[in-house]
Amino acid sequence: MLELNFTQTLGTHRLHIAETLPASGITAIFGVSGAGKTSLINAIGGLTHPQQGRIALNNRVLFDTESKICLPPEKRRVGYVFQDARLFPHYKVRGNLRYGMAKSMAGQFDKLVALLGIEPLLDRLPGGLSGGEKQRVAIGRALLTAPELMLLDEPLASLDIPRKRELLPYLQRLAQEINIPMLYVSHSLDEILHLADKVMVLEAGEVKAFGSLEDVWGSRVMNPWLPAEQQSSVLKVVVLEHHPHYAMTALALGDQHIWVNKVDLPLQSALRIRIQATDVSLVLQPPMNTSIRNILRAKVAQCFDVDGQVEVQLEVGSRTLWARISPWARDELAVKPGQWLYAQIKSVSITS
Repeated sequence: MLELNFTQTLGTHRLHIAETLPASGITAIFGVSGAGKTSLINAIGGLTHPQQGRIALNNRVLFDTESKICLPPEKRRVGYVFQDARLFPHYKVRGNLRYGMAKSMAGQFDKLVALLGIEPLLDRLPGGLSGGEKQRVAIGRALLTAPELMLLDEPLASLDIPRKRELLPYLQRLAQEINIPMLYVSHSLDEILHLADKVMVLEAGEVKAFGSLEDVWGSRVMNPWLPAEQQSSVLKVVVLEHHPHYAMTALALGDQHIWVNKVDLPLQSALRIRIQATDVSLVLQPPMNTSIRNILRAKVAQCFDVDGQVEVQLEVGSRTLWARISPWARDELAVKPGQWLYAQIKSVSITS
C-alpha cells in the first residue's frame, strides 16, 4: 500500500496529493503536460522533496516533514524506469541487468529474462538495440533490484508505433505475473486502456478523479481527451460460455451477457471490453427478429447535449454504458433520467 499526503510547489500551481494506492496492479497517472504526473513519481522515488507531507510504502515511511524523515532514493526500494532507458553503454545487456541486482533476485534472473524476451540480447551492447529492446532491458534492471514499487515515467513516449506495439504485451504480462505494484505515467489513452487497473487523473496538480479504469473511463472527467465521436464505455466482464455451434463467446456483465467473436480463454477468465457510444442504439421494447445479438436492459442515468448530439449515460447493473443518439431520437423515445429501456449493441472490441 502506498500512502500519499503531501504538497509540492510546481511553478504557478501546487501539486497536492492525498490518496492511498493499492499494493498490486498498475495505477496509471494521467493528465496533460505540466499536470504534475512526473513530479508525483519523482517525489515518491526521492528525486525531489515536497515542501510538506508524508509518503509511506507498505507502512515504511519514506518521507515525513513532521518527523524529518527523508530516505535517499537507493533506500526506498523503488524501481524507476525513465522515458529514455539510461543503460550503461559500455556494459552488455547482461552487465546492465546485474548492475545493482539484489542478492534475493539471483534465482529469478533467468525467469525475468524469459518473461521480458531479452535472452537473445544478453551479450549485446545497448548501442545495437532498438528503442523497445532498450526499454525492456531497463524494466528488467529495475525489477532485479527487488523493488516494492515500480515507477514508470512514460516508458513508451520515445518509441514509434511499431515499437510501442512490441512492448505493450510484455508490460501486460509483467502486470499479470509479477506481484509488484506499478505507477505508470502516461498521456496516452491507448496505453492506459490496455494496461491500467486504476487511473488517477491530474489537472494543474490536483486529483480530478481516482478509481478503477472502468469507473474513471465511464465518468465525464475523461471527455476533454476524447473526441466526441470516440465517447465509449470500458467494462470488466467474465467468460461465461462458448457457443457449441458458432464461433462465439458469451461474456457475463452482471446478470446479463454479451456475445462476441470466440475468445480463446477458459471459462471465468476476466477481461475488458470497449463499446463505442455510436455503436449503441436505444429501443423501448425488446425487438423481435433482429440480427443484433446483444440487447441489454438498462436504466437512463443522465442525458447530455454534446455537439448537436445527445450522450445518454445508462446504468447496466452497477456498470456505466454510454449511447450517442440524435436529438430527434431522444425526443421521439422521450428519453429521460430514471427511464428503463433496451440498449442494442452493434459492435464490441476486446481491450485486454
